[in-house]
Amino acid sequence: MIAVIIPCYKVKQQILRVIEKIGHNVDKIYIVDDFCPEHSGQFVAENVSDPRIKIIYHKKNQGVGGAMITGYKKALEDKCTIAVKIDGDDQMDPSLISKFITPLIEGRADYTKGNRFYYLEGLSQMPFLRLVGNAGLSFINKISSGYWDIMDPTNGLTAINLNVVNILPLDKISKRYFFESDMLFRLNISKAVIKDIPM
Repeated sequence: MIAVIIPCYKVKQQILRVIEKIGHNVDKIYIVDDFCPEHSGQFVAENVSDPRIKIIYHKKNQGVGGAMITGYKKALEDKCTIAVKIDGDDQMDPSLISKFITPLIEGRADYTKGNRFYYLEGLSQMPFLRLVGNAGLSFINKISSGYWDIMDPTNGLTAINLNVVNILPLDKISKRYFFESDMLFRLNISKAVIKDIPM
């Protein structure tokens, strides 16, 4: 079973559009309301009748990593096999889900992540300071994680084989801004195979 996990914090204006774009190749949608001041979880409950949706509420804000770890644990509990992370702010394209899960289904990767730097023409649309910052973060992440061929480490669109999640020390993974980078570090220790997905 394929699960999508959506960390929700101040995304009330965008979350319904994100849910609408998720295709039928997804079996479960976990909305993790990370103690959202806009009550995003309740907003979804009142406005969406999709039976795939399960809403999880945090009693205190834990950050994107904390929301993802909660989602991973719930997906494991529900016997899902793959979990995809999509942010609730409508800046990611859910139609890409099939590209992210295919290498996992075929056994070619344990973890897939988006790479915005694959197509050079797309770089001209990115502000220069952001481009330099991402390049610096990529280099630092390559050193710390050991994945030298991985680009765009802060990209939040990811998919993971939940068998791998079972062997990760979930309670030690960074719960806030360094979640994606820390995941790469922990995956490298576990010898997981990671594949970049151009986007």
